[in-house]
Amino acid sequence: MKADLLIKGGTIADGSGGEPFAADIAIVDGRIEAVGASPRWSGAEEIDARGLLVTPGFVDIHTHYDGHATWSDRLEPSSAHGVTTVVMGNCGVGFAPCRPQDRDRLVRLMEGVEDLPGAVLHEGLPWDWESFPDYLDRLEAGRFDMDVAAQVPHAPLRVFVMGERGARREAATAEDIAAMGRLAREAIEAGAIGFSTSRTIAHKSSDGEFIPSLTASADELTGIAREIGKAGRGVIEAISDFDDLDADFDLMRAMSSASGRPLSISLMQREKDPTRWRRVLDRIEAANRDGLAMRGQVCGRPIGLLLGFHLSTNPFQTCPTWRTALADLPLSDRLAALRQPETRRMLIEEAEGADRVRPFEKLYPLVDPVDYEPPASASIAAMAARTGTTAAACAYDMLMGDDGSGQGILYAPMSNYADGTLDAALEMLKSPNTVLGLGDGGAHCGLICDASFPTWMLTHWGRDRRGERLPIGEIVRALTSGTAEAVAMHDRGRLAAGAKADLNLIDMGRLRLRPPAMRWDLPAGGGRLHQKADGYVATIVSGAITYREGQATGVLPGRLVRGKRG
Repeated sequence: MKADLLIKGGTIADGSGGEPFAADIAIVDGRIEAVGASPRWSGAEEIDARGLLVTPGFVDIHTHYDGHATWSDRLEPSSAHGVTTVVMGNCGVGFAPCRPQDRDRLVRLMEGVEDLPGAVLHEGLPWDWESFPDYLDRLEAGRFDMDVAAQVPHAPLRVFVMGERGARREAATAEDIAAMGRLAREAIEAGAIGFSTSRTIAHKSSDGEFIPSLTASADELTGIAREIGKAGRGVIEAISDFDDLDADFDLMRAMSSASGRPLSISLMQREKDPTRWRRVLDRIEAANRDGLAMRGQVCGRPIGLLLGFHLSTNPFQTCPTWRTALADLPLSDRLAALRQPETRRMLIEEAEGADRVRPFEKLYPLVDPVDYEPPASASIAAMAARTGTTAAACAYDMLMGDDGSGQGILYAPMSNYADGTLDAALEMLKSPNTVLGLGDGGAHCGLICDASFPTWMLTHWGRDRRGERLPIGEIVRALTSGTAEAVAMHDRGRLAAGAKADLNLIDMGRLRLRPPAMRWDLPAGGGRLHQKADGYVATIVSGAITYREGQATGVLPGRLVRGKRG
């Protein structure tokens, strides 16, 4: 029996959560034909996978490649970390539906909420759509290194229906709600994978305006949800601050109930209220006992900021010298100025007596090997104490780097790190009512690079952590079938006969993250953080090898995934 691709002798983590086992995998016409011994099979191409972990391709359900997918065929950095399917349009932001007169507003919103430079968006977005079905058609014409799926976001939908009133967060009328619901349902019937909304004050446009959906009424949200339910498909994704826990959660629950569809809520441990996540999770678990389908969307590492002189923020940006003499300089001129001893002296003196982005006790160098669960002894403050210098001087020198290039990066772990460990994240990961997410690939280009979390999950939680770890089979399940099933993509996420042939071949002995670094390859010369990994021997999408040892093969089998019933 002839296979297009035969993977022989690998250790199979099939996405079920069970213990890995040895087997061969035969692939025919982009599907898995058989898993097991293969004495009767041969392959047009055969891969010796002895000593390798073979997994389904990873499914990342929380990304923001909404713009990238219109100007690029490679969705980086996700593609460097075994991801073979991404879901875009999260957090209620995106670029469709959109009338021509609202384009600048949506660019400013994405620029502020997701740290995507306006110049990049203005040059990169083709804007050859208006309705959300038009946008899906645009994506369907593309060819990618992975599959893509899109959600219809609340903010552009609200502006599309209500215009300036929607942007100013005025109350929606019954007619507005009916129109938004109808368009959301039509988008899902056209292939949107779901609907997303945001109710967090952290989401502002680049000119300081709150996201249009921030204060949307219960009538508006449940009205949209009810129409989505009529489509008989689709999911709902939401983010909320939960400052009024009971009222905010009751609204999430009402959306789930009105739609009858699965709903996921961003869940994390916050510094200002480090136990609130438990109370939210308790309510999620109660909702599931009552027959609703609600999940907390969690991340297996801190959600933190990357700080650097060449990035969007740094520990010295509140200093007078930075604001008046450095902030507006072109990057090359800024770095040249930072190499001057007098600039160093002034910034250090000002930082030692001024408010800072983060206390130096909570700043850590991000070097090789990368550690997203650093001990207190690794902080900038602790390093300074050991070397007899000041914390500000230590931070400055780390940011400049040994070579004086100014490309150093410091890490400020925030959410999920209130007690200096990932113990809270571990509890969230172990709950049956959570799903992995919050990687934010395609967003926060100069601030965050959490799209590498699949690699981190395998190395840290499966191999390297100081303390309790998780079984490899369970980690793979969470990255594959767990996320795929959360968005009703039942054709992927498992290594079983009939499943879509999306796979990773991983050398666990070599698997490791490289430190993040900036690339200046976006439209208009914009920069973005990228993070490489060692150990991915091959990544396969629809039976075609897209990457070998981290290098692109040039094959682009990825397509738009239109939503299905389920």
